[in-house]
Amino acid sequence: MSELAPAFAPFFGFFGCFAAMVLSCAGAAIGTAKSGIGIAGIGAYKPELIMKSLIPVVMSGILSVYGLVVAVLIAGNLSPTSEYTLFNGFMHMACGLSVGFACLASGYAIGVVGDEGVRKFMHQPRLFVGIVLILIFAEVLGLYGMIIALILNTKASA
Repeated sequence: MSELAPAFAPFFGFFGCFAAMVLSCAGAAIGTAKSGIGIAGIGAYKPELIMKSLIPVVMSGILSVYGLVVAVLIAGNLSPTSEYTLFNGFMHMACGLSVGFACLASGYAIGVVGDEGVRKFMHQPRLFVGIVLILIFAEVLGLYGMIIALILNTKASA
């Protein structure tokens, strides 16, 4: 133990793991729930469109994988034998928060676009390509958060 590596420093690293998993899974859940409402709504009228309408649900599920990847990387750097500094703890907390909040926002965007998109797709099938493009841009928000988390993680482990 030293002034730069107090006993409570790993708390911030574990909080980063927690934030990455909980916030990214919350984003995936919000995206799945909101777009699932739209899918259920059109399923009664046009059941043949359900398989094409599952794209927002799949894209929402990927958000939780982003959080899992970052949480595993953070947990891999936590070790009871090595010196874990406050700098590492705060960097790992920033990793978790960046991917978590980015995936939370991305999940909300996917949910809103997925809900309204599949409802409008039922009335006008030519909207499909535009809806998928908007969903891709909403998904990229979570990917940006993961990229920032990976950059921060490499700075913490250097």
